[in-house]
Amino acid sequence: MAVRGRLRVLLGAAPGVGKTYMMLEEGHRLHDLGKDVVVAVVETHEREATAALLDGLELVPRRTVEHRGITLTEMDLDAVIARKPAIALVDELAHTNAPGSANAKRWQDVEQILTAGIDVISTVNVQHIESLNDVVEQITGVPQRETIPDSIVRSADQIEVVDLTPQSLRDRLADGQVYPAARIDAALSNYFRLGNLTALRELTLVWLADEVDHSLQRYRAEHGIQEKWEARERVVVALTGGPEGETLLRRGARVAARSGSGELLAVHVASQDGLRETDPAALAAQRKLVEELGGSYHQVVGTDIPEALVAFAKASNATQLVIGVSRRNRLTAFLTGSGVGATVIRESGDIDVHIVSHAAAGGRNLPRFRRTGALSVRRRVYGFALALIAGPLLTVALTQIRSSDSLTAEALSYQLLVVVVALVGGIWPALFAAVLSGLTLDFVFVTPYNTLTIGRPTHLIALALYVVIAVLVSVVVDQSARRTRSAARAAAESELLVTIAGSVIRGGDAVQSLISRTREAFGLTAVRFSADDGAVQNVDGEIPADAVPTRVPVGERGTLELYGDDLQAGDRRLLSVIVTQLDAALEHADLSTAAQEVGPLEATDRVRTALLAAVGHDLRRPLAAATAAVTSLRSAGSRLSSRDKVELLDTAEVSLRNLADLLTNLLDVSRVQAGVLAVSLQPVDLEDLLPPVLDELAIKPGEVTIDVPDDLPPVTADPVLLRRAIVNLLSNALRYSPAGLPPRLSASTFGGQVELRVADHGPGVPDDRKEEIFHPFQRTGDTDNSAGIGLGLALTKGFVEGMGGTLAADDTPAGGLTMVLALPVDREDAVQPPSQSPADDVSAAGSVKDDGR
Repeated sequence: MAVRGRLRVLLGAAPGVGKTYMMLEEGHRLHDLGKDVVVAVVETHEREATAALLDGLELVPRRTVEHRGITLTEMDLDAVIARKPAIALVDELAHTNAPGSANAKRWQDVEQILTAGIDVISTVNVQHIESLNDVVEQITGVPQRETIPDSIVRSADQIEVVDLTPQSLRDRLADGQVYPAARIDAALSNYFRLGNLTALRELTLVWLADEVDHSLQRYRAEHGIQEKWEARERVVVALTGGPEGETLLRRGARVAARSGSGELLAVHVASQDGLRETDPAALAAQRKLVEELGGSYHQVVGTDIPEALVAFAKASNATQLVIGVSRRNRLTAFLTGSGVGATVIRESGDIDVHIVSHAAAGGRNLPRFRRTGALSVRRRVYGFALALIAGPLLTVALTQIRSSDSLTAEALSYQLLVVVVALVGGIWPALFAAVLSGLTLDFVFVTPYNTLTIGRPTHLIALALYVVIAVLVSVVVDQSARRTRSAARAAAESELLVTIAGSVIRGGDAVQSLISRTREAFGLTAVRFSADDGAVQNVDGEIPADAVPTRVPVGERGTLELYGDDLQAGDRRLLSVIVTQLDAALEHADLSTAAQEVGPLEATDRVRTALLAAVGHDLRRPLAAATAAVTSLRSAGSRLSSRDKVELLDTAEVSLRNLADLLTNLLDVSRVQAGVLAVSLQPVDLEDLLPPVLDELAIKPGEVTIDVPDDLPPVTADPVLLRRAIVNLLSNALRYSPAGLPPRLSASTFGGQVELRVADHGPGVPDDRKEEIFHPFQRTGDTDNSAGIGLGLALTKGFVEGMGGTLAADDTPAGGLTMVLALPVDREDAVQPPSQSPADDVSAAGSVKDDGR
């Protein structure tokens, strides 16, 4: 069996950074070293510098594929495997193969090549990585159809970023080194904006850094390495919700910044003890501060704060832990023993612990006693201390008034002491106080004095009553403490759910956010959600090998798998709430998908609204002008001069022509049935559509400059509506273009769309009025009947949007107005021959192709 080949991936942030160029350079270097290197497939896009590097390298001939009358060429997988080179150069790893190929995707071809024992060097752009696809679309506005699973790229033996600064890439683009001249302006003003390129570059570097971190975690897990590796500083800041939180966060941020690439994590442990001194408003402000400092906020629920804090730090592979000096005063610290800080230091292992002083340290600015919360060790210590101190003091005071008739008052006084001790410390301090006070009462106040002899049975009954009273009061106190603990637990759970909801509202994948917070809240190793068909949809954490998960059904949509320690009953109650929210998030995602299917109806409604808004005005004004002209000719025709008659006839002619144009528009969209305009979308070739447009406007040679490439792909549109839209735009441009400067009609492809630009050199439109011109009946100098009003730009915009396109106004570089009409490329023609044109930088679905250089 052949040894599997090694995969090396050259990763780029955008087309044009030089991936293909570097791949071919590496091929020459390896060839010069005596390696058997072949070029399995490469896309030069007719770039001379890239094509020149093919000289001296062996090329495996491509195979041809016929698809819908188009001859396509693809990598010959069988020929590459049969050739059996040591290294194969395979460009564009995310490429979609032509229909009829052995595999749907090129990365699947590469998998077979690797299985055959051949090393592969390939290229891919960050926009094609599946998990980043939606992020790239948000940044650039361009959807990507060609994607590759993250696992394929992550499984590569070597990933290398081919980096180029955004401005350098724009300079290369402007010099014509990436796209032909006809595509440069559209590319610079759309996908290749400086902000877009900067964001894509950062996204690439962050993804690679995350991959390096995953690789390190995977290596440590495979080799059983538990010790901390300080490959990257991770600073965990413990927040209690107290006033010292901001001080700790800023100190932690400074510690993380010293390493240059440190990561800041803030964690709040919510528990029955921790919540007693938590200020929700302060915690919310600190959570906001964490985000401003570039860190991330986390919250876990734990009964033991130091244990939960150290467990979170170790799970996060933290290198440093920042906590505040205890807010307890010295007396409290002496009575209750070591606090959170000492325990954290003892349990932290090789994690450095920073204990930061603050204004509230040592009990400053805090009340000395709190009655809220559950019974803690501190409360019990207080109870014993009260019994030991208050008992002797009460005895001294009562001996001053001792008499034969004062026994009842003395007994009630000690009973009150027992009740107070029970309220403070619970059952055990109360029992201690009851026994101690009973013995003291018998020894000091019951005859015979100064002996423990019980001379009367009633004295024994009194002592027994003291104990019973202590037990009863203590039971009541313990029940109250349990209810307080439950209330605190509920508050912690509510705060956790608020954190989860906040993460969802602030953006991102709601399902993934819920799964991540579930793992953090319960201290689990990993959490995975699987759909009913068994396909993994979301995972957070590293799943241990051979681990048996706890499975929780999520409605009828799938199963939530929990890896880690078993959950307690209280945790399962909280988990059920999270599962309910997860089910709701999945349902919301389904509803969003369903809502997208209603898009065509919305588009139809936009066209209908624009049509109805325009018809009333368009009919009324030219009809009134024509009627007035004809009436004047009939009533005073014999008295009018020839010049006046000609002017009135011209007015009537222009008005009637406008009415005819309006009726033509109405006839063109006469597919209105039951008040709904049906948009008939189909492939439309602009080259075939332009001649009838020019004939309709009676445009003579030289009146309009036309620049439409011969290889322009068809668009998805309604041919009648598109024709009306272009007629309106050209008519508007001709109206405002000065003599000697004809309007220009040009077209180009970018981002899965065809952009049709109609530019004039007239007075232009100020920026603050560019939106107004698309309102019904807004027109520069709307006083001239000869100018016509037609359906106007408002209806044109409605037509375009109804076909799924956009219409926007821009400035003409030399002065004037440019109307940019963008329509999606017809998806039926999405598969284009790889060698058809250097301008083929955009797939028909809108994906910027991974063109290497």
